[in-house]
Amino acid sequence: MLTKITENCILQPKMKSMFKAKFIFVFLFISILACGTDDEDGNITPPRDRGEEALVGQLEIEEFLATHFYNYENFENPPAGFDFRIILDSIVGDNADKIALIDQVDSKMVVDRVEDDVTYKLYYLKVLQGEGDSPDFPDITIVKYEGMDPELELFDASIQPVAFDLTGVVNGFQDIMIEFNAAGSFVKNPDGSVSFEDFGVGAMFIPSGLGYFNNPPSSSNLPLYEQLIFTFQLLETVQGDQDNDGVPSIYEDLDGNGQEESDDTDEDFTPNYADADDDNDGVPTSQEILDEDGIRITDPALYPDADGDGTPDYLDEDS
Repeated sequence: MLTKITENCILQPKMKSMFKAKFIFVFLFISILACGTDDEDGNITPPRDRGEEALVGQLEIEEFLATHFYNYENFENPPAGFDFRIILDSIVGDNADKIALIDQVDSKMVVDRVEDDVTYKLYYLKVLQGEGDSPDFPDITIVKYEGMDPELELFDASIQPVAFDLTGVVNGFQDIMIEFNAAGSFVKNPDGSVSFEDFGVGAMFIPSGLGYFNNPPSSSNLPLYEQLIFTFQLLETVQGDQDNDGVPSIYEDLDGNGQEESDDTDEDFTPNYADADDDNDGVPTSQEILDEDGIRITDPALYPDADGDGTPDYLDEDS
């Protein structure tokens, strides 16, 4: 359900892997489903102005944060068997004295992926930081999560750990996961399951422009331009190499903007992170990062540069 939006198009996962064992994942494969929305006559309705929707989303989210709280008292004094699940509720009635989320959240400024003159104030709640590694934006994360609309109606969830490729989820989810750390340790139980300890726990409040915008998944029953809420537990992270070329995807962010879609060395419309031959010279990238003994080089600073022009062979079609 955590589908990626690119220029108003949905990229829908064909598969979502379930956690089975450490380091065993099925990567999310994605395909373009739709752009724009059809009216009753089958005509395409142009999407709304992204800048205007960014302002609408911020106001709606701030209103939600000012009128809702989370079960912080459970985290301050965890009861026996506490599952570290965040529960959101309204500040009314018996809950009238609760601390509002607006007084507990952090925020970061995020640039829109479609129009770079549009920015969002992206709010997130950091309940537990986590004591393990922090994912980079193109990594694979193992999480438990719940997805809700601002009415707290559930539209997606997994109570079992599930693997998400952060290059294949909605942008706001990707932008927030990098602010947390995974579990500090884990224990393999006799029944083969895994128990994680000291993991990251949080919530994110995503404006539509960093979510589904005008293309919500048909199975979700979400309206167009809906703001999204995700609560989650970040259990594990593994470095991503989406094209299996031996160059970790974090190193294929050549312009350093934290967006995997914007780097395309050979201009073949396949970004480097998903391109097994980044310079389109007919030699796979995986073969251009080997040492003289045919062993893969793991330090990007040491990648071969046969003609000494400062551009490593795998990015240099003339090498």
